[in-house]
Amino acid sequence: MPQTAPSAPSQPPAPGSSSAAERLRHALRRVDGWFAAPLSAQQVVLRLSIYLVLVANWPLWLQLARIGGAPGMYWRSAAALAVLTVCGMVAIFAFFAWTRGMRLLWWLVVLVAALAQYYMLTYSVVMDPGMAANVLQTDAREVADLLSLRMLVAVLAVVALPSWWLLRVRIPAMQPLRQIWRNLVLLALALGVAAGTVAAASRDLAPLMRNHPQLRYLMNPLASLYSTTWSVVHPLFARSGTLVPMTQGAALGASYASAAKPLLFVLVVGETARADHFSINGYGRDTTPELAKRSVMSWRQVRSCGTSTLASLPCMFSPLGKSGFESRDNEYENLLDVVQAAGLAVLWLDNQSGCKDVCDRVPHAAAADGLSEQARKSLCEGGECRDEAMLHDLDARLAAMPAAERERGVLLVMHQMGSHGPAYYKRSSGAAKRFMPECRTEVLANCAQGELVNAYDNSIAATDIFLGQTIDWLRSQSARYDTGMLYLSDHGESLGEYGLFLHGMPYAVAPDAQKHVPMVAWLDGDLLRRDHLSAACLRAGTDTHLTHDNLYHTMLGLLDVQSPSYRRALDAFDSCRSASLAATQK
Repeated sequence: MPQTAPSAPSQPPAPGSSSAAERLRHALRRVDGWFAAPLSAQQVVLRLSIYLVLVANWPLWLQLARIGGAPGMYWRSAAALAVLTVCGMVAIFAFFAWTRGMRLLWWLVVLVAALAQYYMLTYSVVMDPGMAANVLQTDAREVADLLSLRMLVAVLAVVALPSWWLLRVRIPAMQPLRQIWRNLVLLALALGVAAGTVAAASRDLAPLMRNHPQLRYLMNPLASLYSTTWSVVHPLFARSGTLVPMTQGAALGASYASAAKPLLFVLVVGETARADHFSINGYGRDTTPELAKRSVMSWRQVRSCGTSTLASLPCMFSPLGKSGFESRDNEYENLLDVVQAAGLAVLWLDNQSGCKDVCDRVPHAAAADGLSEQARKSLCEGGECRDEAMLHDLDARLAAMPAAERERGVLLVMHQMGSHGPAYYKRSSGAAKRFMPECRTEVLANCAQGELVNAYDNSIAATDIFLGQTIDWLRSQSARYDTGMLYLSDHGESLGEYGLFLHGMPYAVAPDAQKHVPMVAWLDGDLLRRDHLSAACLRAGTDTHLTHDNLYHTMLGLLDVQSPSYRRALDAFDSCRSASLAATQK
């Protein structure tokens, strides 16, 4: 029987003969094997904390570099802050270093760190409690403006590796008492190392943190976790929840008994408008031609209560003023409550993400409410309405108010979308787009400065058109009502100055661009006579320094609503009322 020749023994592949795909698979298997190696929960949180400090704290390291100083001091400060951030994260994680059910929570912390780093780098914001509160109150429309491919890439760059690791790492089960003991030891070590670092580096850290307090809100994700917790928990303990009434003694003044017509006043709450970008305030570009045509009065030196809508809006309607509002122990009724209690009809129209509790006790509606399908198509795109939607069918809204109150007078408040960023290009259309080319991305740092300013100025031009239309509507009502309008923005905006974008910086360190706001008034002749106001006097005082503290008292004076909470010294128009009365009595 013939025998077959023995087969040649198999040989290992010659060097270089394996394909690139095989080499990649081999490398991935090795990495995956390393990721799948068993670790205790305490080791996981320690490694995760170190990873986040190294990968998700670039805003902190870059800010330290901008502050400058001797290289040795920079590295000492950076090392100390890195150790403190790791210790802070480990101390927090020590409460959640359990063998089961914690992976999703750990992953969410990584996601928060990635998102916070992206927004801090992109818009030069800090994650203080005010910014965290703004984030918590952001609606879906505002979130959509912030989404971008760049954001997705930036977040994945931070999240991808730990996501894979958290899916693969094996965490052996452990007896509960032993686990509690190890967690307590981990917590004690973290606090001990932190205390030692502070003691050793206090000579560098103390002056650094005192002179640059914003650094504490760049320690990521500690700042985001702390600020979010503070903004949620602190109000529950800081204020009793009691609503302090301010409506006692509210009544209509003497002008209502002698007036031939009821009052119709529109208060427009602007959004993200800078006073120095209004041409009627001296800005070099013609951003406000419609207001200029209508002979408005514009106050050029007005400062806001805060640098965000959440901080400013309730404050500007409060009788307490900035300092009293920020230190209050209870909530207080506001301007709208007092005006309504005096007997006037009040309506809040909102084209923003809500009134921040200001309008809770008065009639209120969204700009899109009641719009016909045709009106929605022309005024609202992508779920966002232009501010002109608040003027649509306004006669019908007026007629629907209670007749008895309407016959005495009406206060109509319009809360604008205005110049809300970062998608400034969405805030204007048609004739308002006068300055081109404009920035058409939400990643503002990617735009040339000129294009960014063009997009923002177009949004101011859109506000100008809206305010002009509001004045025209009031004029159309002048045969029936004594009419007037006051416009005041909630805060300003940074447009790349000092590397800052948007708004929301802590007030103490925020640039003037985020606090310097426009205030514009239009009062028809009948209202001026009714209020005994001198137009010449008002125009002469448009460089008077004012703040949001003046709004409450100025509005009570304009509406002739009497209240024990009224303070004449804060009524911005009172001196011109006194001058007019004095001239009449001569």
